[in-house]
Amino acid sequence: MKLPRRKFLHLAAGAVALPFAPHVARAQAYPTRPVRIIVGFPPGGGTDITARLMGQWLAERLGQPFVIENRPGANGNIGTEAVVNAPADGHTLLLVAANNAISATLYEKLNFHLLRDIAPVAGIILSPNILQVNPSFPARTVPEFIAFAKANPGKISFASSGVGSSIHLSGELFKMMAGVDMVHVPYRGAAPALTDLIGGQVQAMFADTASSIEYVRAGKLRALAVTTAGRLEAMPELPTIGDFVPGYEARGWFGIGAPKNTPAEIVARLNREINAGLADPNIKARLVELGGILFARSPAEFGKHIADDVERWARAIKFSGAKPA
Repeated sequence: MKLPRRKFLHLAAGAVALPFAPHVARAQAYPTRPVRIIVGFPPGGGTDITARLMGQWLAERLGQPFVIENRPGANGNIGTEAVVNAPADGHTLLLVAANNAISATLYEKLNFHLLRDIAPVAGIILSPNILQVNPSFPARTVPEFIAFAKANPGKISFASSGVGSSIHLSGELFKMMAGVDMVHVPYRGAAPALTDLIGGQVQAMFADTASSIEYVRAGKLRALAVTTAGRLEAMPELPTIGDFVPGYEARGWFGIGAPKNTPAEIVARLNREINAGLADPNIKARLVELGGILFARSPAEFGKHIADDVERWARAIKFSGAKPA
């Protein structure tokens, strides 16, 4: 029997749709229990703040708690490995950041391969760093900072959230391009580093905006310049380091990753919800207030960004000779 064209197309469409029905149902049912977002640094830093803000949004949208779990150590590698080894069902996620791209080269032996074992889900923000000093430090501008550093080689200590973090390599890049000698003091996260900077145990830090901008606004720290090529929307009066050190540019970023083989429909749903958050006026305002630059991307676009960043930081690491602690 010959079927009418319209009926044939209708039946064909239904037959094609049937194999995908379980996948659609799985995506609609997700999540079925609380979701963990693993953060590879202690509470209080930019990664932690970003994860908590987005986790709260996702919990409200998806109807399950999104629990932030801090697993600091080895420049975020301990937390990353926990996610790599977790079930690929969307219930364990990683707050992936520039430190992950850096570690891919910095550490010669890892039990995972970032680009192979972590599935990109969504970008959240680009996070400029800010060169800031303790208020008692004599320099008030980048030229004054460079002049002081050159007159006192090895006398300025700059803190970071750990060896190989974007905060650390922002400082190493500055040392190289400005021709100054400073001592790097690594910490186990941005929060303890900022505590010692405020306390005067160290003199400077190329701190991420999310964890430090409120201290600058409160006068507990003095900001000298941002590390990006353009000025910050949150602090437009602040110059860029590149205004005084031509060609200088460095920045961090934050996003969400998942174990490889996480179902594509779950990745797609998370991506849609995260991008919806970045379009929400309240979330957007909060991220901009923290000094972030919104970074909505598809999973493929975010994956390309991560791969490009691995390559970019690899060149910087090899040039500086940075080694893990």
